[in-house]
Amino acid sequence: MIEPEQVIVRLRGAFPDADIQLDDLTGTKDHYQARIVSQAFSGKSPVAQHQLVYAALAEEMKGPIHALALKTYTPETWAKLEKK
Repeated sequence: MIEPEQVIVRLRGAFPDADIQLDDLTGTKDHYQARIVSQAFSGKSPVAQHQLVYAALAEEMKGPIHALALKTYTPETWAKLEKK
């Protein structure tokens, strides 16, 4: 188990500009869904974006986090989605 706040701190360390929403999907603090909006994702494929997130959470993914669903966006892409 890992507290959501700890996950957010780790993500903010890797993506200081990020807008992060983290949801505990099961209430067990080991299955999360994250929406991350960061300029760090610009010019990268969705797979590369997710790899950046997994790299940032490498230690946590070895045990405390059992599952992580990701939605990653650049600020530009997110702005377009919000207007819909």
